[in-house]
Amino acid sequence: MTRTRKAQPLTSFFSALALIATPFISTLSFADEAVPEHGIAMHGEPKYPPGFSHFDYVNADAPKGGTLKMAVVANGFDSFNPFDIRGVAAAGISTYLYDTLLESSDDEPFSAYGLIAESLETPDDRSYVVFNLREHARFHDGQPITANDVKFSFDTLISKGHPFFRNYYADVSTVTVESPRRVRFDFSDTSNRELPLILGQMPILPAHYWADREFGKNGLNPPVGSGPYRISDFEAGRSITYERVKDYWAQDLGARKGRFNFDQITYDYYTDDTVALEAFKAGSFDFRLESSAKNWATAYTGERFDNGTIIKEAIEHHRPSGMQGFAFNTRRKVFSDPLVREALAYGFDFQWANKNLFFDQYTRTDSYFENSDLASSGLPTGRELEILEPYRNQLPEDVFTREYHPPSTEGRQGLRQNLKTAMELLTAAGYEIRDGKMVHGQTGEPLAFEILLFQKSFERVVLPFKNNLGRLGIDVTVRLVDSNQYIQRLREFDFDMITQVFGQSDSPGNEQREYWHSSTVDAKGSRNYMGVNDPVIDELVSMVIQAPDREELVFRTRALDRVLLHHYYVIPHWHLRSDRVAYWNRLQRPVNTPKNGIDLDNWWAKP
Repeated sequence: MTRTRKAQPLTSFFSALALIATPFISTLSFADEAVPEHGIAMHGEPKYPPGFSHFDYVNADAPKGGTLKMAVVANGFDSFNPFDIRGVAAAGISTYLYDTLLESSDDEPFSAYGLIAESLETPDDRSYVVFNLREHARFHDGQPITANDVKFSFDTLISKGHPFFRNYYADVSTVTVESPRRVRFDFSDTSNRELPLILGQMPILPAHYWADREFGKNGLNPPVGSGPYRISDFEAGRSITYERVKDYWAQDLGARKGRFNFDQITYDYYTDDTVALEAFKAGSFDFRLESSAKNWATAYTGERFDNGTIIKEAIEHHRPSGMQGFAFNTRRKVFSDPLVREALAYGFDFQWANKNLFFDQYTRTDSYFENSDLASSGLPTGRELEILEPYRNQLPEDVFTREYHPPSTEGRQGLRQNLKTAMELLTAAGYEIRDGKMVHGQTGEPLAFEILLFQKSFERVVLPFKNNLGRLGIDVTVRLVDSNQYIQRLREFDFDMITQVFGQSDSPGNEQREYWHSSTVDAKGSRNYMGVNDPVIDELVSMVIQAPDREELVFRTRALDRVLLHHYYVIPHWHLRSDRVAYWNRLQRPVNTPKNGIDLDNWWAKP
């Protein structure tokens, strides 16, 4: 299901200055006191006014009913807890079972509106946030959602949940329950403007349900939530069905109107994508987001496509596509030298792959914030140069002198010239050829590594890359494992190289710590897969998080982008500016597609 949100969970706000018995101080306190607001934007003002009826990109009159059948290509699930690092959670749990304090819109860079929270209060410096909860907000068992539940959720997630939460909410200093429907978060870093919004994305858990249960060991016991669906049926590891909560407490709110329209949503698990594709065409499930260019070009044909029974569409989006690429684990000695990482990039022939494997559907990626105004280009000038200049002696000279582009094989010399360049870089890194093998000149250690995969279809991309490097005497092993083993190895950083996607939103912030900050380099389960551990990148991440306005956010993000690129942590792949989808004509979608792309939670079944 295509959903582009800020990388999950978020942070909050609120703090009132004590009134002191002097007219001057009293006036200051009154001026700085926050007032309740219906929504909040990262920068500027939110688009939708108080009491708005629905988001512009939904059909407010969409009928409720019908069933949505979906497929998941994975080796099953063993947990209903998506917030714990242990186990593999069933698809859809966090989206359908748990409501959040705020709900983000999909047609703004980053704005959020009251969901469980009726309003929020935060001062201009965003040094705190207060959430005022709706009186009628309820869990599925009828219990009211209270400020104690909010505090319990925060405490539980940072102490027992995935390590992501501890990094995401690192700047929260205290949480105070001020009344049953009022909770305040104070912040240690008053320049982290994103905290109120990302706290608003925090899933709210029922404290009473978890009072006599162990958070990480509830297994496949369906939990109590507050969202638009509850678990109605499941077959362990094979399928799960959600049923719409008919008396859902938030169904008439502007942030929910026209959404979550299916009476039932079922996910069936398949261990092979080829089998899943054939099952889709046979009618076993309703919707498919296609990731394979070959499938898109060759497999979606036949009478049902010709007569409109199955609809095939490439739906344009305007969201940042982020970075997909071969990611180096720099914790491994073999990848500790940036020269080696740069050299290996010359072994990947994107132009050949795009023509022979992808039917020329893709564009090469050359930014971590591709397809957005956040992407760097050219050489740093103006404000970008000002940001980077203090770190000149700590950065590769190329950051200032050479525009980054991934190696290309266009031209007469093509791959031959690229491999020659790779050889020159490896020689500069101390490597040489002995008996046909690339070895380090001093240690005699061979240059060899493993590429870890879980999708067999990706072998056709990896094997030509392996063969190209083999011409340089580099020994590459390709290992295919099941999805569960792959997840566990990623959590333990037990790999040399992987293919990975680093998704981005249009408003980068606290999640950048999870990707690139040194504090996450040894945190098992973090998304710092490459082992990025650099003081300049740490400071640039902090600057992105603390950006005071949109213009400065763009400059700071571009600066971060340049530094990441010139450290050669990945070999960039490609991107697509549309979502390739196919669906049975019993589904209908809104006329308007937001900039973030399609979201099936806005679709409905034909009556």
